[in-house]
Amino acid sequence: MDAAATRPPNDELAALAREARWRIVETVAASKAGHIGGPLSATDLLIALYFAQLAIDPADPQREDRDRFILSKGHSAIGLYAVLALRGYFPVEELATFDHGDSRLQGHPDMLLTPGIDASTGSLGQGLSAGAGMALGAKRLGRDFHTWVMVGDGELEEGMVWETVLSAPRFGLDNLTLIIDLNGLQQYGWPAGDADRFDRSEPVGHVDLERVFTGFGWNALTIDGHDFDAILGAFDRVTADRGVSGRPTVIIARTAKGRGISFTEGTYRWHNGVATEEQLETARTELLGATGAGR
Repeated sequence: MDAAATRPPNDELAALAREARWRIVETVAASKAGHIGGPLSATDLLIALYFAQLAIDPADPQREDRDRFILSKGHSAIGLYAVLALRGYFPVEELATFDHGDSRLQGHPDMLLTPGIDASTGSLGQGLSAGAGMALGAKRLGRDFHTWVMVGDGELEEGMVWETVLSAPRFGLDNLTLIIDLNGLQQYGWPAGDADRFDRSEPVGHVDLERVFTGFGWNALTIDGHDFDAILGAFDRVTADRGVSGRPTVIIARTAKGRGISFTEGTYRWHNGVATEEQLETARTELLGATGAGR
């Protein structure tokens, strides 16, 4: 089925993103552990994937012909869990168990525990290799699913990523798409320079990533990772190239770490953190309105 023909309108996607962001900050505060900045920067991309692009069925998470998604930056798991819950993979109420010892929702994704998780991640740099393997397997077996992988910009410092960047075009993996959450901050980093967007130097902020990936044989698109028109337009380009170009695609999504909440956005110290009651009230108001009502 054509994903574009069944997509929700952008205002509905935006409302889902606001709710997902609220679930992220609320859940981490309740569990008193977890990451904030990276999940918030990726939320719009994840909402667009799960509600407007992926060929998936929450009632049948292991369906053989489903599209695959790998969150290589596994420390942002709570962002993926919030979206999976809203999509119907498990009850939203289960988010309250996040990072508990007996929970299906651990601090990093576990494909043996959680419905909707296609690869266990957490050791940074490994997700793209796993995704390339899935895409290659689909090619060899004549299967029609597409594999999507999300990495963080700090994660691009891992050499294993670049081994796969080099090899994927050789196998003609136009059924593989890499999304880079280019949020401009990592947990620790150099002091910011004049050309940096936020309060620490961007991990790859001074590299022409589009030119680099194109040079390695990829299709490369740079977008605003918080603009649903831009995100969905990039997804449409991926669909059009699949089975035609013989090249994997990278979507370089410029985002803001901690997006959507005034006290977390663009601040490296909110890579992780637990919101106070006062901060939670601020987040609730900014995301859901003064009444705290959801979508």
